[in-house]
Amino acid sequence: MAATKLLPLSRRRALLGLAALASTSCRRSSSPPDPAPAPAGAAASGWKDLAFDPGPDSEGPQRALLLAPGDATAPLLVALHGRGEAVRGVDVGARGWRDDYGLDTTLERLRSPPLEPGDLGHMVTRERLAQLNASLAAHPYRGLCIATPFTPDLRDRSVEGAAGFGRFVVERLLPRARAEGGCLAAREATGIDGVSLGGRIALLVGLSHPDVFGAVGALQPAVRAGEAEMFSALARRAMERRKVALRLVSSEADPFLPAIQAISDRLRQDGVAHELLIVPGPHDYSWNRGPGGVEMVLWHERVLRGLSPP
Repeated sequence: MAATKLLPLSRRRALLGLAALASTSCRRSSSPPDPAPAPAGAAASGWKDLAFDPGPDSEGPQRALLLAPGDATAPLLVALHGRGEAVRGVDVGARGWRDDYGLDTTLERLRSPPLEPGDLGHMVTRERLAQLNASLAAHPYRGLCIATPFTPDLRDRSVEGAAGFGRFVVERLLPRARAEGGCLAAREATGIDGVSLGGRIALLVGLSHPDVFGAVGALQPAVRAGEAEMFSALARRAMERRKVALRLVSSEADPFLPAIQAISDRLRQDGVAHELLIVPGPHDYSWNRGPGGVEMVLWHERVLRGLSPP
């Protein structure tokens, strides 16, 4: 588990106030992103558009993008976007990781190490950059199948409220992604992650289905400190059924940091194995395009291939 140094009390109090305000609406802390550069031709050609008719648990049609590297040994990652994309509609949401968060660029850099500070938006410590590059030197990045569905801004943000979306992911998205992407179907090769609103839902869905997901991550999840007991109970029940690799990632200027630390503290108190990683940076699109995407993809690719993560 990554060791972290607590922030000064005045700074933590200020962040607590920001977290309480932000988690009420699960809003992004920045304005909408500038248009992202067009994806590189080779990477863009690997994306497939998946459309789904309305199901019993959805309010309308669903959509996802699927990136399949054409490798039958590739694990599958479900990546959920934040609220900024959710409020802009199904099509924008499904394309969020590719178009707004620059995932193609992230994948290109992981395939051509070593990473440099600019590849993470200069939001990386020297020590962490060395760890990432050591991992890539030991085991070159081999790729993932990545499915990026539209992530709804649920009115009910409880475990029960996320159950319908969870059924869509488990019963409709995963089987189709595996069939059309040719990726592995084992739970040990299946992960879920997301950022902000998507990080919260990734925890709710992933820990509700430990028989489906071998790895569950959350980037700057939109959570509240008062929910620590709820998330810990959910994680304990999951771990009693199947062991799940669990990681929480936040950043020094993330308004949800105090709440994420509170949840990590409760998980540790309750004996739930997990990792907490805190890196530099704010809660905004530049972070998603830098350390957010790199940390998410590389951690899941390592864990889901049975390798040690950096």
